[in-house]
Amino acid sequence: MKNKDQRHKKRMERKKEVIDSSIAEADIEKGVVLVLTGNGKGKSSSAFGMVGRALGHGQKVGICQFIKNRKDTGEEAFFGKDPNADWHVLGDGFTWDTQNREQDVATSKKGWSVAKDMLQNNEYDLVILDELTYLLNYDYLDVETVLDDIKARPKMQHVVITGRAASDELLEIADTVSEIADVKHAYRQGIQAQKGIDF
Repeated sequence: MKNKDQRHKKRMERKKEVIDSSIAEADIEKGVVLVLTGNGKGKSSSAFGMVGRALGHGQKVGICQFIKNRKDTGEEAFFGKDPNADWHVLGDGFTWDTQNREQDVATSKKGWSVAKDMLQNNEYDLVILDELTYLLNYDYLDVETVLDDIKARPKMQHVVITGRAASDELLEIADTVSEIADVKHAYRQGIQAQKGIDF
């Protein structure tokens, strides 16, 4: 057992050296773009976790929820009370509900004007662009315009983009990309969306 403990200690010492060296080399200070994509559940939930983290540090956060139109979610009820969180529900509902491309394009453009204001305002430390990928994939918004607006944001502002099938253009400008896989989902077993878990 003693040998096993010693081997473990040596492994951890080597690992610490590598990690400490990597941390020391990371000397760039700038706002980051994070993309949370994939078919699995939890992309928006992860983004809202970062909202809680930022608010815990006294930072100002702007949340733009595209596509979705419900205003009874737990996250909005909770974070919407915080004076440092500006929450905007900017959709008319999922595209299979609206079934009206002209309306969806108009709603998306109106919503993007809210997001663009946040991206130009250095008071916001973090901006969440929830479900943005759909607006780009369905050509509701001009991709180049959106990318230019994100790239022109204040230097220290962080942006989190969520949604399935993030485009190559979004992945290219991102500093961090996480893909959430769909392994199993209660919905496919006939289980209804649950308060506190799904909304």
